[in-house]
Amino acid sequence: MLLMEVGCSRLPVSEPPFVIHENAHSGGSVVSFDLSGQVLASGGWEGRVRLWDAASGKPVRSWPAHTDSVNGIVFLNGDRELITAGYDGRIIRWSVDGSLLQAVDTGVPITHMVAQAASDRMLTGHNDGTVKVWRLTDLAVIETRRLHTRAVRAVAIGGPEQYASSGVDGAVYLWRERASVQRLADPPMDAWTLVFSPNGQWLVGGSWFRLFRWDVNHASVSVVPTRHRGIIRSIAYLPGSNLLASISRQTDSAVYLLDPESGAVVRRLQQHDLCGAAIALSPDGHYLATTSDDASVRIWDLAGGGNSTKAE
Repeated sequence: MLLMEVGCSRLPVSEPPFVIHENAHSGGSVVSFDLSGQVLASGGWEGRVRLWDAASGKPVRSWPAHTDSVNGIVFLNGDRELITAGYDGRIIRWSVDGSLLQAVDTGVPITHMVAQAASDRMLTGHNDGTVKVWRLTDLAVIETRRLHTRAVRAVAIGGPEQYASSGVDGAVYLWRERASVQRLADPPMDAWTLVFSPNGQWLVGGSWFRLFRWDVNHASVSVVPTRHRGIIRSIAYLPGSNLLASISRQTDSAVYLLDPESGAVVRRLQQHDLCGAAIALSPDGHYLATTSDDASVRIWDLAGGGNSTKAE
């Protein structure tokens, strides 16, 4: 089978999603499941948030949330609320019916946001190189650190009060609240995405073709080649497993489940039509969702499979 050599290439088709929502956004930027794993939220370049029923794939509701791309979504308070962060610099708390509850203007574009409801913490990376730690319950800033000389590419939360960030400047930092910052060994290329391993021993990043694995106890980095043919843009650990879900972009749009130690493809899912943007797994590992530059939102039932269907 021939592969495209320019643009966002397509790899051989494997497991299709059970639902494909074409034109969900002008371009997809983020996907996130609620704590129950029953509702998927997606955000796009145009700033709109959409909610989907994970089991059926049917749309639930949508509303305009930001004036620029949505770069982070997290559910909280028993899945009755969610918080979004956008490149417009705003962090907004919403009811799941789309009612605005609270808004904070940081004044600086937010390039990435992650949160951990169990520790009541949220982490934002900004276009000016700063990273902020927030308390989820009231959106109060706990600490601000100017770590990077250029924009932040990705942020990650590990155990309680354990944080990491990567930047366009190539640097990767690790720290805890009220403690000194440690610069980890520089990867050979920028880390576009970051995630801590479930046991907290490893920080894993992705870039062109390869994964980076830092031993957080020694700050050393190892480079793991993969079958991706472009930038590994988003990664997430499969709950209850050491497998890593990944999606890539630029000259690739593949979706894989990988062994993060060897880079081997354990499971191949159907690629997007254009550059991959984000990947997410439900807390029970039942569902996997992706979005991409092709504007679609796709959902896989990892446990049950099923035939692919399309919806407008």
